[in-house]
Amino acid sequence: MAAWQEIPWAKVQRHVFRLQKRIYQATQRGDVRTVRKLQNLLTKSWYARLLAVRRVTQENKGKRTAGIDGAKSLTAPQRWRLARKLRLEGKATPLRRIWIPKRGTSEKRPLGIPTQADRARQTLVRQALEPQWEAKLSAHFYGFRPGRSCHDAIEAVFHRIKFRPQYALKVDIMFRRALYRLYADRCNVESTR
Repeated sequence: MAAWQEIPWAKVQRHVFRLQKRIYQATQRGDVRTVRKLQNLLTKSWYARLLAVRRVTQENKGKRTAGIDGAKSLTAPQRWRLARKLRLEGKATPLRRIWIPKRGTSEKRPLGIPTQADRARQTLVRQALEPQWEAKLSAHFYGFRPGRSCHDAIEAVFHRIKFRPQYALKVDIMFRRALYRLYADRCNVESTR
């Protein structure tokens, strides 16, 4: 076993990206069976598990936020152990609940913080599902997508109204269940609720 610092991260990212690209292409073809098989392959891939652990414990902005287990940061041997035991079966551990202030009011709202292991699990699943979602969602949808920002949305609006004035409508959707159902229907995802 090599040291954590000696892992060829470029090779790991290429391997995971290659699998994600195959998921994207299979989704565009409409080959649901291949998509599911590739997603299963990606979630069991050693490189995908290594990358999920790295993103959660080293790259993420909240990497030093402790969950209910109290672990704020992991050492290299602990990261190896986490990558080795990272599986999607079993139950998630309870969340650490803290209260944060709401913007503009004196009220507070609850915030649940998962453990490092649960965050790595979530990242592993996200790596498998994002290519499928990207293939199905509209090219003009800019909310919470990898590689997209508000600058892209502003640029698209600018190019759209550059020669002919049009109206722009800003909508803030508050109906999470309706929005989830819309995504689930669009991406053929089975409901877990």
